[in-house]
Amino acid sequence: MGNPRSANGNLRRKHRARLKAIGGECGICKGRLGPIHYDEPSDSDHPLSFVIDEIKPVSRWREFGYTSREAAAQDWNNLQPAHYCCNAMKGNKTMKEVAGERKKNDINIVDGLW
Repeated sequence: MGNPRSANGNLRRKHRARLKAIGGECGICKGRLGPIHYDEPSDSDHPLSFVIDEIKPVSRWREFGYTSREAAAQDWNNLQPAHYCCNAMKGNKTMKEVAGERKKNDINIVDGLW
């Protein structure tokens, strides 16, 4: 079982080049961390560097109706630009699940009646 992202490396490189040319904001943080650093290497030493995020996680391809892992990884409509660190934080969750976790972990301090 190889990496579905490299099954059609030529198509993946085209998607990467297209997303880079568009130069959009991070689809995960919506630019809250600043612009994506498109010219830096994509690794943990460069947390704001560019990576491709699969909106619907490839590892859960059946759940989202794809015919294969490769189909999920290569679907243009399932791809968005992201910061390396945002993508690492998101993992194989959907944005709805990430938002739910954030809400669950929020500290809600209510001023009592003194």
